[in-house]
Amino acid sequence: MAALPYYRNILPRGIVDAMLRNVVTVLLNGVHPFELGVVCEIFGLDRGDEGLPVYDFAVVSAEGRELTTHAGFRVLVDPDLDRLEDADMIAVPAGDTYVERDYPPELLAALRRAVDRGATVLSVCSGVFVLGAAGLLDGRRCTAHWRHTEALSRRYPEARVEPDVLYVDDSGVITSAGTASGIDACLHLVRKEQGSAVANGIARRMVVPPHREGGQAQYVDRPLPRAKSDTVAGVLSWMERHLDREVTVEELAARAHMSPRTFARRFQQETGTTPYRWLLGQRVLLARELLEATDGTIDSIAVRAGFGNAATFRHHFARWVGTTPQAYRRAFRDPGRELSA
Repeated sequence: MAALPYYRNILPRGIVDAMLRNVVTVLLNGVHPFELGVVCEIFGLDRGDEGLPVYDFAVVSAEGRELTTHAGFRVLVDPDLDRLEDADMIAVPAGDTYVERDYPPELLAALRRAVDRGATVLSVCSGVFVLGAAGLLDGRRCTAHWRHTEALSRRYPEARVEPDVLYVDDSGVITSAGTASGIDACLHLVRKEQGSAVANGIARRMVVPPHREGGQAQYVDRPLPRAKSDTVAGVLSWMERHLDREVTVEELAARAHMSPRTFARRFQQETGTTPYRWLLGQRVLLARELLEATDGTIDSIAVRAGFGNAATFRHHFARWVGTTPQAYRRAFRDPGRELSA
């Protein structure tokens, strides 16, 4: 008999049944096919043979059965907005003219009711303007594609727009920037609700990075020089394999055959963050996986993930994840299983 998939072995009993089961994507005329496809790819595929969640997924229309797309073709969609009333998560993909247009009042009311009852609402790129029209951005942090952030601030002045980040999660309202950052936001939600093992499993199937920090920059400040490959790719691969090692910018620069100053600038251009912050994020990600999937003590995980000691580990983990390692482990482990101190 074949062994059960890795993810099925380590997931706490009932975690998939308890969270994020019912996912609905709502469409309007002019929807962008790629942003729609992002949500369908992550939540609409049956990956049960790998021990990954099978979501109760639906696509509904807010503007009739036949909709246009930004690419020019048409789609036939069930116009049943009642499906939103019991959704755990409602996704709003980007669309053409979303920056200026008005939206069906019944859709906006349904989105407000969803957030009021504790559901998550997620937008991809210009889909954020729908959330703004529903009043869901007032007083909340949010983002959009960098081309739209000024318009978003003008149209919804009560929103706290962060123009340079990939995605923002604020009190059940998740907003993301352009295109690929929608993948990041969706995987962030999966990781938040169902743990690193599920998010990493879906990312592996999609052949995308399992985690990019939401605060990373949306775009580089200047054009990159032409090159056959990313100039820091080899260093990134080495860093991933040696997260437990203390390294300096000088050492990393030497591996890339650059001066420290050139390396730091090039690293920022190609990753949107600094070497230290990138390394810290990867260490936190590894620690989350170890907390979920192993019985290691907090001290041993701190060393294995490169934090050196438990005090430093707890400090950085709390700043990145918003909770303690012990609380995170309790949330994502079988409650009947003895936990390490």
